Amino acid sequence: MDSYILPNRLKRSQQYLISLILVCLVSGIGFLTTDFLGYRAVALLLLLTLSILAMVFDILPVLLAAVLSALIWDFFFIPPRFTLTIGSGEDVLFLLMYFVIALVNAVLTSKLRKMEKQALEKQEKEKAIKLYNTILNSLSHELRTPISTIIGATDILKENNPNISAENKQVLISEISEASIRLNQQVENLLNMSRLESGIITAKLNWIDVNELIYGVVAKCKEQSVDHIIQVQADENLPLVILDGGLMEQAIYNLLNNAILYTPKGSTITIQTAIYNERLKITISDNGKGFPESEIEKVFDKFYRLYNTQPGGTGLGLSIVKGVVEAHQGTIHLKNGKHGGAVFTIVIPAKTSYLSDLKNE
Repeated sequence: MDSYILPNRLKRSQQYLISLILVCLVSGIGFLTTDFLGYRAVALLLLLTLSILAMVFDILPVLLAAVLSALIWDFFFIPPRFTLTIGSGEDVLFLLMYFVIALVNAVLTSKLRKMEKQALEKQEKEKAIKLYNTILNSLSHELRTPISTIIGATDILKENNPNISAENKQVLISEISEASIRLNQQVENLLNMSRLESGIITAKLNWIDVNELIYGVVAKCKEQSVDHIIQVQADENLPLVILDGGLMEQAIYNLLNNAILYTPKGSTITIQTAIYNERLKITISDNGKGFPESEIEKVFDKFYRLYNTQPGGTGLGLSIVKGVVEAHQGTIHLKNGKHGGAVFTIVIPAKTSYLSDLKNE
């Protein structure tokens, strides 16, 4: 599948130069060993060289190499040597066959590479269409739900029905708030994934208190996590770390929100932080059902959602986490815990400094 990639990396002039050098090099080797190999064996070596060139170069440099190799073989190898005159009809036929085989080889290989490229482009187009349909299906479902909730609740409130109690109004307002947060999260995930893939998002590094960042994310998830127990087991002596605070906040939020969505009520979610060997380690684990072993390798793929999971996301959250971690030159790993539940582990190379050190800078 990669045979046509090399010509795109090399300029046409470079292909011409390499083709000429390679033909001359093989011819030189053949000239030194012609007494041992015989001049017709040299023709086979040159044909092999042309076959290799045809696999990786454009057709014009290969055709030039074919013509040059035929002339070199005639002048330096076919008796009488050092003349373009050919001594026997058999050698004339052999030279003609050599030239035709070289040209046919170049043309056919070029056509095969072209067909291969077209097949790959078709395959990529089919993947793009499939991904496009996945996006539409995901958006049509996941965005319609919070939008419908907001529209329905606001329509009821706009009616100013005197029969609606203050308590019911408060419930409607809470529904609007929750739906707005969910809608905002879905849109942020889509935008962040697009920016990560286009290279627009790059880590803007600064000194960050990781524990403070994590407690902030936990507070942000307070409404969604009322039916869960969130434990933060942070190293209170954790130094400041150079990170992009905004990106890491998004990544940790996505992991925490994912655990809240896909674990039963009453589940415990634990967040741990540690520093070792100038690496920041953040672990988010739960005591839910965990992941099927066959699905673990796929959970970080875009728009991938586990089979038979409840509605609640576009399948972008974990993809964004991976993108954010990789933007920090780190890694993220998922495994099932020994006693059940999922364990996400983020490890990021991080320059650290304690407050006392910063004061002295």
